[in-house]
Amino acid sequence: MNNQKIKTVEKLVKSVTFLAIIIDTVLFILKIIIGLLAGSIALVADGIHSLSDLTTDFAAAIGCYFGSKKPDDSHQYGHGKIETFSAIFIALVLALVGVAMIYYAVIDITKKNVTKPCISVVIAALISIVVKEALYRITKKAAIKSHSPSLYANAWHHRSDAASSVAVLVGCITLFAGFRYGDQFAAIAVGVMVIYVAAKIISNGISELAESAIDQSTTRQIKNIIDQNLAVKQWHKLRTRKVGRQIFLDLHILVDPKLNVTEAHQISEKLENDIQTKIPRPVNIIVHIEPDIPALRK
Repeated sequence: MNNQKIKTVEKLVKSVTFLAIIIDTVLFILKIIIGLLAGSIALVADGIHSLSDLTTDFAAAIGCYFGSKKPDDSHQYGHGKIETFSAIFIALVLALVGVAMIYYAVIDITKKNVTKPCISVVIAALISIVVKEALYRITKKAAIKSHSPSLYANAWHHRSDAASSVAVLVGCITLFAGFRYGDQFAAIAVGVMVIYVAAKIISNGISELAESAIDQSTTRQIKNIIDQNLAVKQWHKLRTRKVGRQIFLDLHILVDPKLNVTEAHQISEKLENDIQTKIPRPVNIIVHIEPDIPALRK
């Protein structure tokens, strides 16, 4: 079951990432050319943001590839945390891009460089907003379905690119209204948004590397599955953690002490199969069987 889930996830992540690579390449070229021709620092910054999107698309693909590799002698719990490191790398790139946007916009203001309004910048920003917002929704949906941290990080990278294009659009409109530094302030706004998203992704990644438990919703679902198994008289010591897209959990179950080893094993096997079938992401389970006697009840 886990192998089939992993293969399905791999196919989903690859298809979404390949689509993103094509779109980000086109947008990068479009924004840089129009930004340079129109003298718009905000659109050029937005183009660099699209280039960072392209970089992180490849990072997400690499993270998925290595994160999905089967366990080996050196990595007996798999390679899932490589995908988490990939997500953190994406966020660090985002943060650097955000800082660079703010820096160059401030320098431009101190030099009193005035950007002239240009309708081509408006058109490029509108195209980017529509395309990147659509790509964000597609990628986020795939990330939720696959529980991929790097894909989720990349989805927010797409959303931040759409937001940065909104700032470019607003800045260009203010130029038409007579505000001399609308383009530079738009670039600063883009930088702040990008840094905020990066901080959020890094925080989530560190939490996972620190062996945090899975989300409460999934934990409740697992507990309900255990409670529905009537052969399990009682259970305790449920522990969970995330490794990339996969869940690792272990627990102790108490069964009828009159059962033989084979019968007790069948109960644990059924419980494992139920959890793996009903939880939409790959689950690795260790069940410790104990006799249902007063001394072991909690």
